[in-house]
Amino acid sequence: MKHKIAFAMIMGIITTGIISFTLISVNIGFTDFFFKIWLKSWAMAYLVVIPAILIVGPLVQGLVEQLLGEEKK
Repeated sequence: MKHKIAFAMIMGIITTGIISFTLISVNIGFTDFFFKIWLKSWAMAYLVVIPAILIVGPLVQGLVEQLLGEEKK
């Protein structure tokens, strides 16, 4: 379980950082308040994505295993 939580936290930091940066830069551009808005958006996204990864991740993994016919390890 520790590995799953660590994975979720690290993956969450990376993915939410990239996505929030991209969307904020596309939608508002690089304004004077860009970094403040980006960091706030990044923090909010991170709080949402960690439970999502921990809850949805195993469901998606099970679906992929069913679709590809692979057994769980």
